[in-house]
Amino acid sequence: MRDTVLLSLALSALPVLAMAEVPKVVTDMPVVQSLTAQVMGDLGTPAVLLEQGANPHSYQMKPSQARALQEAGLLFWVGPEMTPWLSRAIDAAGGKLPQIALLHSDGTHLQSYVDDDDDDHDDDHDHDHDHDHADADGHSHEGLDPHAWLDPHNAGNWVSVIAAALAKADPENAATYEANAKAAQERIDTLDKDLRAELTPVKDRPFVVYHAAYGYFAAHYGLQDEGSVAFGDATDPGAAHLSALRADLKAKGVVCAFPEASHDPRPMQRLIEGTEVRLGQPLDPEGTQITPGPDLYDTLMRTIGGNLSGCLGR
Repeated sequence: MRDTVLLSLALSALPVLAMAEVPKVVTDMPVVQSLTAQVMGDLGTPAVLLEQGANPHSYQMKPSQARALQEAGLLFWVGPEMTPWLSRAIDAAGGKLPQIALLHSDGTHLQSYVDDDDDDHDDDHDHDHDHDHADADGHSHEGLDPHAWLDPHNAGNWVSVIAAALAKADPENAATYEANAKAAQERIDTLDKDLRAELTPVKDRPFVVYHAAYGYFAAHYGLQDEGSVAFGDATDPGAAHLSALRADLKAKGVVCAFPEASHDPRPMQRLIEGTEVRLGQPLDPEGTQITPGPDLYDTLMRTIGGNLSGCLGR
């Protein structure tokens, strides 16, 4: 009799458990996975398609990842400007995959690669650009800059967007998503204050980078990013471009040059050879060298800030 009662209670609970099922969440990049993991908390771990150390602009999914994408209940990604390979996979799904392109979500501050008032973007997310300097993999470095997470205000906004989408898909856990998002935003606010205090003393010291990815970070903290060695991740710097950039080193008083994780440091070393410009520690704007998880975003931003201040402040 007791066993029958217990079985009846277990069976009666099944519909409730089904109603409260947490959606299977897939993300494109470690940065997005980190923000999403903070919102999901103990409810689940979002999958990330981009493997550690891989190029986010030209990645090729494995068959198992393509199947996971097809089975996903929700996809969070930056957008086609950052991961065109994922855009093609979404198109192949025939529009059936619920997805949020965070770059085009309401409240996101957008800017172009070119620092030009005529090219500024507002938050209406209606963009139609001509892209002239595209990488071999199709990633452009003119027009809209997709590295928007490097502005902490955008990261905080994306956390809200992620929480709202999860709450809609899983209303049973809406309060948890909201509470986790609030905690994540508070953590981002603390990170932002710490970075501003660290970088303010070096904000007037010019530097150059390997890859044109730091516009949002430099603009947010008032830093003097004076150019990049390569137009994009898959583009080798040409001799004419290096010559012009080398002339700028002295003219603009460049203090440091920063190579990038997963890229050959030799072009940067050749650029500053025979000059007084210091070689800084490699930067990792996409977090491809950091262990994925909820702490990745904080680690990524603090590492960039620390590497910049460590060289510029000497």
